[in-house]
Amino acid sequence: MAIADFDRVIDRRQTASLKWELYKDRDVLPMWVADMDFAAPPCVLEALQDRLDHQVLAYTVPPHSLVEAVIERMDQLYGWQIKPHWIVWLPGLVVGLNLACRSVGQSQDEVLTFTPIYPPFLSAPGFSDRQLVKVPLAKDGDRAVIDLDRFKASLTERSRLLLLCHPHNPVGRSFSADEIRALAEICLERNITICSDEVHCDLILDDVTHVPTATLSPEIEHQTITLMAPSKTFNLPGLDCAFAIIPNDTLRRQFSQVRRGVVPYVNLFGYCAAEAAYRHGEPWRQELIQYLRGNRDLVEQTLATIPNLSMNHIEATYLAWIDARQLDVPNPHRFFEDAGVGLSNGKDFDADGFVRLNFGCPRSTLEEGLKRIRKAAESV
Repeated sequence: MAIADFDRVIDRRQTASLKWELYKDRDVLPMWVADMDFAAPPCVLEALQDRLDHQVLAYTVPPHSLVEAVIERMDQLYGWQIKPHWIVWLPGLVVGLNLACRSVGQSQDEVLTFTPIYPPFLSAPGFSDRQLVKVPLAKDGDRAVIDLDRFKASLTERSRLLLLCHPHNPVGRSFSADEIRALAEICLERNITICSDEVHCDLILDDVTHVPTATLSPEIEHQTITLMAPSKTFNLPGLDCAFAIIPNDTLRRQFSQVRRGVVPYVNLFGYCAAEAAYRHGEPWRQELIQYLRGNRDLVEQTLATIPNLSMNHIEATYLAWIDARQLDVPNPHRFFEDAGVGLSNGKDFDADGFVRLNFGCPRSTLEEGLKRIRKAAESV
């Protein structure tokens, strides 16, 4: 018997939802920010209720059982044997990106990232008085790929940190071990620390295996900050629980030092939900992957028949990266918004003329969104 009913439409209006409040007074389907319109796994809801029944909502520390759950998960999924003290708990992945920028290098040193990219990758270096260096991804058919020659040409004596999104948001790539190894070896040669954001690692839709950057060799592990969280996989972003895995003692001390007095601790419900998800949420995740594959296929098949729109094949995530430049409209984001579909603006990802569609929603919602997109595109 199925654990979840992903077809069930849950009314999220008037719930202070970031995603839905943006269009609360308009007939616009919100398909932008990366949270899903699905109920959290039953095991998580039960664990939260049990914790609430305790009635004391006081200061908390990371539960030993949660630390063990993360260690077991890394070993079971990737054969990666991590130690408890390597884990630094965080109230979100974006915090981790900013801490990485602050903890590596000095003022005006360079931080590189591959574009288009999730907007906090673009803003974090500047917040830390670092120089952002954007390295565009290359095209290989319907896939975006890392251009190693362009990356090497972008390096200078001030290059200190690479912010890597793996799997990649928004292009939906699940980079292979060979791709990441070739990139990491360049970073080793030039003494560049890698901050590998792997928050979408449990949302691989193709028949491939995620390989964490840090598992490729002991040397790469020593030079890598890995960021992970249950938030995207189990739809728990509102509970603000993430973590960094940092094997290098010096790097971990620097990372922890710059957070003191500034970054809050994870709340007790975040810890509780994370442990329930990691220990008991795998059957739910397997059902989710199957549903998202169906949604992904629907998006790709539909976009292939809509004039002047094209997209990458989506290997991972629940995000579709759509090229609307052939529509020849001044602002595709506003164009589709006026047609009743709220998408993410590609300009925010350093890619004018693109939009990002979140298909983590009931199929009926997705079908309506695609219907509106088709009608708008055909009107041009």
